[in-house]
Amino acid sequence: MKLTNPEKLILLMLSDIHDKLDLDSVDTNLLRSAIYTENTWALDWEMPSVVGSEPDPTPEAVSEVVNYLEMWSFIEEAVSSFGSEETTRLERNAAPFGKHVRFPGFDGNNEAKALGIARILIEDMGRFTRFKGRDLNSHAPLLGAYARMHRMFSGMRDQSGHRIHLSVDQVAAILNAMHAT
Repeated sequence: MKLTNPEKLILLMLSDIHDKLDLDSVDTNLLRSAIYTENTWALDWEMPSVVGSEPDPTPEAVSEVVNYLEMWSFIEEAVSSFGSEETTRLERNAAPFGKHVRFPGFDGNNEAKALGIARILIEDMGRFTRFKGRDLNSHAPLLGAYARMHRMFSGMRDQSGHRIHLSVDQVAAILNAMHAT
C-alpha cells in the first residue's frame, strides 16, 4: 500500500484519537510503526479492514526477509534438537559457522531496509517469535550469504515438502553456503 503524506497524517491522528478513547479494536502501535518506517505493506497484511483498499503485492524485499527468517527458524530449531555428538559434528563440518548457530540479523548500516522489515515482522506483527527481543543488527552485511544459504535450503525443502526437520549434514551444508564462491 502506498500512502500519501496526508493519508499518513490522517491515520496517525486517528490512531491518537483511538488511543485517547482507550479503544482496542486497532493495533495503533503497529499502525504507527508501519507508517514511520515506511513498511505500509504490514497494514495490508495485518489490517486490511482498516486500510480498506485492494492489497498491493508484497514487496520483493519483504518476501526475501520472510524467506531468510523462515530458513533461520528451521536451522535454529534443528540445532536446538541436536545431541552433543551431533553438535560436535556440526561444529567440525561447518567450521567456523557451526559453532554458536544463531540468526545474526541484518547490517544496520548497509541493510537497513531488511533490518526494518525484520523488526516490524518480529516485534510489531508477532511473527517469527523465536527472534523476539534479539539485537537484529549483525554489524556486517549478510544478504548475499543469506541468498546463497536460501538457495541450498530451498533445494532441501523442495525434496522434502513444506515442513522439514533438518539433519546435521543439511544444516552444515546450509551454513557452509555462507562462504562466497
